[in-house]
Amino acid sequence: MLGWQENIQKAMLFLQEADPDLAKVMWYEKTCRLQVKEKQEPYFALLEAVAGQQLHAKAVTAILNRLKALNNGNLPDAQQLLTFNDTELRNCGFSFRKIATLQKLALATIEEQVPSYIQAQTMSDQELIDLLTQLPGVGEWTVEMFLIFTLGRLDIMPVHDFGIREGWKICKNLTEQPKPKELKEKTLSWSPYRSIGAWYLWRAVDQKKPKEKQNPLTL
Repeated sequence: MLGWQENIQKAMLFLQEADPDLAKVMWYEKTCRLQVKEKQEPYFALLEAVAGQQLHAKAVTAILNRLKALNNGNLPDAQQLLTFNDTELRNCGFSFRKIATLQKLALATIEEQVPSYIQAQTMSDQELIDLLTQLPGVGEWTVEMFLIFTLGRLDIMPVHDFGIREGWKICKNLTEQPKPKELKEKTLSWSPYRSIGAWYLWRAVDQKKPKEKQNPLTL
């Protein structure tokens, strides 16, 4: 992605000055290694994000690998996903709720209610959140993961994410996690680079874990 590393460097310098506590986490990590899945279509990004709802990344990887095994080693597109029955999808590890969400996502994609990657690039963060959260089972967190890890949007703070709130608690040496509203207010000073700050909050949690238990999305 053109200019991505330059943006990372600018963000790191900005955040180090904006928050001395975060700067300590950043010093331990050195550079930000946030990876963006460039040009991934929103349907596939949302499929992966739905799979990841309330699960550890390693469990999600196992589920997605089983889904790929149903489709010759590739994630199924919207048409292909609808050819699998509930039992097949359950055997992959999806709950019935997630199966219903994925089926509706596939139908919405076929009906062109989900934007393409090129279309999404022309839309604002809030426009995408407002549009995609109309899909049943797709909440703000799910869209935020798409905004960060697919579109590379730099100013997203997923305040409802457990790991983000836990990272803030660790970073600020608190006894309790902040409430989402409080965290949103506290991190406004990190704008316009809140996505990079979020990555470091995830890393603050993983710094206290052995490597094999860390989130592979933020290694």
